[in-house]
Amino acid sequence: MIISSIPILIVDLIGSILMIILSLLSLRLVFKLREQDRDNLIWTYLWWICLALSCFAVSRSAGHILKNFLLMTGQEAFWAKVRPFSGAINTSMFFVVGAVTLFFERIWVIYQLIRKDRQALQAAHKELLFLNQNLERLVEKRTNALSVSEYKYRRIFEVSKDMILVTEKDGTIINLNPSGYDLLGLDRETDKIESRNAREFMAEPEKWSNAIASVQRERSISNVELDIITSDGTVKRILLSGSMAESSGNEKETIHFLVKDIEQRKRMEEQLAQADKLASIGELSSGVAHEINNPLGVMLGYTQLLLRGEKKSSERYADLKTIEKHVRSCKTIVEDLLSFSRKSETEKEMLDIHQIIDDVITFVQHHSNIGHISLEKDYNPDVKQLLIDEKKIKQVLINLVVNAIHAVGKNGQIWISTDLSEHTGDLMVKVRDDGHGIEKKHLKNIFDPFFTTKPTGEGTGLGLSVSYGIIKNHGGHIYVDSKTGVGTTFTVTLPAV
Repeated sequence: MIISSIPILIVDLIGSILMIILSLLSLRLVFKLREQDRDNLIWTYLWWICLALSCFAVSRSAGHILKNFLLMTGQEAFWAKVRPFSGAINTSMFFVVGAVTLFFERIWVIYQLIRKDRQALQAAHKELLFLNQNLERLVEKRTNALSVSEYKYRRIFEVSKDMILVTEKDGTIINLNPSGYDLLGLDRETDKIESRNAREFMAEPEKWSNAIASVQRERSISNVELDIITSDGTVKRILLSGSMAESSGNEKETIHFLVKDIEQRKRMEEQLAQADKLASIGELSSGVAHEINNPLGVMLGYTQLLLRGEKKSSERYADLKTIEKHVRSCKTIVEDLLSFSRKSETEKEMLDIHQIIDDVITFVQHHSNIGHISLEKDYNPDVKQLLIDEKKIKQVLINLVVNAIHAVGKNGQIWISTDLSEHTGDLMVKVRDDGHGIEKKHLKNIFDPFFTTKPTGEGTGLGLSVSYGIIKNHGGHIYVDSKTGVGTTFTVTLPAV
């Protein structure tokens, strides 16, 4: 009976030993897997299951080995005592396996929820990362666009030919573009005008105050004419437009002004009005001159006939000579009126303007006492011959030089220069003096017939009017620029051939 149970015991013994070995090998493998990924709940669960099953395998295999050994040695009584403990241990191991399984079943549910939340968090992280990357690109794009916009508008601010002025609500200057500095005659490096009030540069501060008030009340103004004073005291006419800039955040409200220099335009308008007025006066003068010229000729003829029959020593002869003198004076004025009205014929030919100027200077030096006056000339050698009437151009130049001599007085300087216009190539003749100058209020009237600032008896007021007519008849222009106490410059332009 014992011999027949030996194979069973051997098989049971070998199976028990193999169970222990295999359970330990399984435990070792799960331990390695768990060490590779300790955060993986599956490997942790298998580790605990393998540990409990290994304990159960060791307990049960050890119980089988002990049982077979005691039965083979005839110690059944001892096995009977040990058997309950072995069963208890095996049962306890089953409880442990069951507890681990139940525990990890709940853990697995929680793990799935955590995993799901983790996946959601990962998805949210990816989405946030994507949005963050897009946001960076969007911010970069907007920043680049803002930089381009800022550069563009800063460029407009810098290169604008009109003055751009930014002030506070009370007129305190915040920023001024380069054209503004140029218009005011200031230096950008040395003349820092920030924090100064724009009122300082206004010829009429009350008009500036009214403009500021209008902007604050109506939020904008448009095309308001004002006078500004430049650094050298020159008064210029400007056209002012402005609007209130909306404040953002804690920034103060500012006023943006656009200032156009219309001094040249106003001069052109005045010159056009002057030309229209002189044209009308010329037509009237022409008619009057023709009507007066004939009676004057008759009066002069009869006066000369009466003079033939009178002795030179008689009182009647002296009276007739006085009549003749004044009749001739009237005829000179009538001839000047005809010249002014451009009704007289002109004889134009190709001539050297420099030779004409030299002749005029020689004539003036011989017929006027100008030893105390310095007369300088500056010719441009590139000036070519012009199609002009020699006598009439000499008349214009003599008139301008004589006027300069009267303006200079006892001591002074006169400059006569020629140059070519950069834009049209026309000739420009300038007669400049450092005399007393012409008051601004008289500048618009100096070409009017019979207008003169000289004392009574020293001029007829027709010299500049006649000069104006002659130059216009040549297709040119005549301008004047004068400052009281500084001097006067007359500029004559004649078209190039």
